[in-house]
Amino acid sequence: MIQEYKVPFSVLNITPEEVYEVMGYGSVTPDKELRKMVRSAIDEVAAFLIPRFCFLTVDGKLDSDILTIGSVKLNIGKIIARQLRKSERFIPFAATAGKEFEDWTNRLKEKDDVVMLFIADSLGSCLAEKTADYMEIFIQKEMDKKGWLHTNRFSPGYCEWHVSEQQKLFSLLPVDEPCGIRLTESSLMIPIKSVSGVIGVGKEVKRLDYSCGLCSFESCYKKRKNKDQNLYVI
Repeated sequence: MIQEYKVPFSVLNITPEEVYEVMGYGSVTPDKELRKMVRSAIDEVAAFLIPRFCFLTVDGKLDSDILTIGSVKLNIGKIIARQLRKSERFIPFAATAGKEFEDWTNRLKEKDDVVMLFIADSLGSCLAEKTADYMEIFIQKEMDKKGWLHTNRFSPGYCEWHVSEQQKLFSLLPVDEPCGIRLTESSLMIPIKSVSGVIGVGKEVKRLDYSCGLCSFESCYKKRKNKDQNLYVI
């Protein structure tokens, strides 16, 4: 049985600096006006945001570059397959900043506020990823009861796993719209600020650095994640 979990906004610990980084500022501090706008955006969404995640622990079989779960064959690629080695079970998941955030960004579009839309896009990316980060900590607490560990999470669209596989992945989650997320025909998730993928669990798995040196996707958030792991307390 799959269950949906709601995440209190406060535990995500979203900081303006994280939003600046996604916006592309790196180590450079934006001007005062933009800093004020970012802070205002964070404060505004804090009042209504309901991030969510859900996951399911299932049996599976890993062969070369294919993960088979039931009758579903996921062509995850060799990079991800290597990182999932020794997994005893697998966790398909979905996480999202939520429909409420999507509705907020749509209202911004109506105002045609280009700068605030850029801020919102970056903030939404932070929210989706940190919701998934929080989910990983939640999962590990569940695995602690069995003396198991978990791998990193891996999503369609990264590390040779084609985004079209999103359709197969969602077929493993036994609800029509997990966490309120629906897929378009082109495998785009709506709300857009959502994350899905698979995690491996077991006694001997390792949470290794992402194999970024083998991947040519320069804008991948996982390359930043290797440099700075975020921690949460549950």
